[in-house]
Amino acid sequence: MQRSSDSLYHIHKTRKPNFWALSPLFVFLGIYLITSLLVNDFYKVPIAVAFLISSAFAVIISRGGSINERIAHFSSGAANGNIIQMIWIFILAGAFAQSAKSMGAIDATVNLTLQILPDNLLLAGIFIASCFISLSIGTSVGTIVALAPVAIGIANQTDTELPYMVAIVVGGAFFGDNLSFISDTTIAATKTQGCLMKDKFKVNSMIVVPAAFCVLLYYIFAGLNIHSPSHLTEVQWIKVIPYLIVLGSAVAGFNVMLVLLLGIITSGIIGIATNGFDFFGWFGAMGTGITGMGELIIITLLAGGMLEMIRFNGGIDYIIEKLTRKVNSKRGAELSIAGLVSFANLCTANNTIAIITTGEIARDIANRFHIDKRKSASILDTFSCLVQGLIPYGAQMLIAASLASISPLSIIRYLYYPMLMGIFALAAILLRYPRRYS
Repeated sequence: MQRSSDSLYHIHKTRKPNFWALSPLFVFLGIYLITSLLVNDFYKVPIAVAFLISSAFAVIISRGGSINERIAHFSSGAANGNIIQMIWIFILAGAFAQSAKSMGAIDATVNLTLQILPDNLLLAGIFIASCFISLSIGTSVGTIVALAPVAIGIANQTDTELPYMVAIVVGGAFFGDNLSFISDTTIAATKTQGCLMKDKFKVNSMIVVPAAFCVLLYYIFAGLNIHSPSHLTEVQWIKVIPYLIVLGSAVAGFNVMLVLLLGIITSGIIGIATNGFDFFGWFGAMGTGITGMGELIIITLLAGGMLEMIRFNGGIDYIIEKLTRKVNSKRGAELSIAGLVSFANLCTANNTIAIITTGEIARDIANRFHIDKRKSASILDTFSCLVQGLIPYGAQMLIAASLASISPLSIIRYLYYPMLMGIFALAAILLRYPRRYS
């Protein structure tokens, strides 16, 4: 095995940037995205099948090494530490979501929300909550896991489109992912560009806060058409406690896996105490929730392996080479940094990895064209979050869709904040804004 690893490492080091290495990504997008749009049915092509075909294609077209070595390398990509950690989160999220649902926590929390917020502020309230939680905990995945079930319950109670309500949570989650001081993307962007987090936050907020404010105004006006049920059941306060603990511990900065474990334990204790289920009913609920995450886990493993093959065969190197070849102005340099991290994110489906992959190159471009490092860090973070927020195979979109039992593609058209964030970020480059940092 060591000999195989050394052989593949040597192949990668001597391999040139290669456009053909990107072809598995095009195969996936063609099978899943384009086919779904052509037949106007987002459920026609299972995303797991699209990833299976494109993953097999990635292994077949990879040059150098035996088929066993290529499969082993694909497997190493699937077993990447970030992928495995994400799978643990999915498992715990499934166990918590189902045990909380079985003991009545979601219904109780939805009733509480409907009684506290006026009808016209339900959409805006969910968006603000998502922005606040993600800003506090620095993770979009944790925010979606905590808030999506509540948003789903509200959608069912108010006859609001389910993908629309889920998209509000996903959009707000990326607001904090982009700006939070403890977000992985913020840390990666500031470290690679060599600037302070507070300085990057200042520049970044000038670009994205106006976009968030515009979206908030839209949700306030759109909420005028929302009507809560006229007869609401009495709130069972004790059953709200698991969600209060999850949200409180998340805002306090606990690790997302610890947050979910606390939610599972409190759901079990309160469910047994209130006769929501017995001990074995709690275990059964957790098992059902974990099993329900099976497809998501398979998709994550296939995506990790396929994207590693793209990187290994020179796909990301090809993008970097092409985007940096003809840069000759500050505006062009900033656009190349944006394009660089966007394409890398498209190929890795992980915004933190995309920033780490392209960060040093972006820093070289910034130094060469005298771009303010606070602006280059903001561009890296914002455009990586833009792409991560819109791709149907990103972890955030997959877990949101899984919790709601809908297609990831059905959510994309309602992702108003990530889209507007991208428009504002592009305008900031083209219009040289903020002027002081441009």
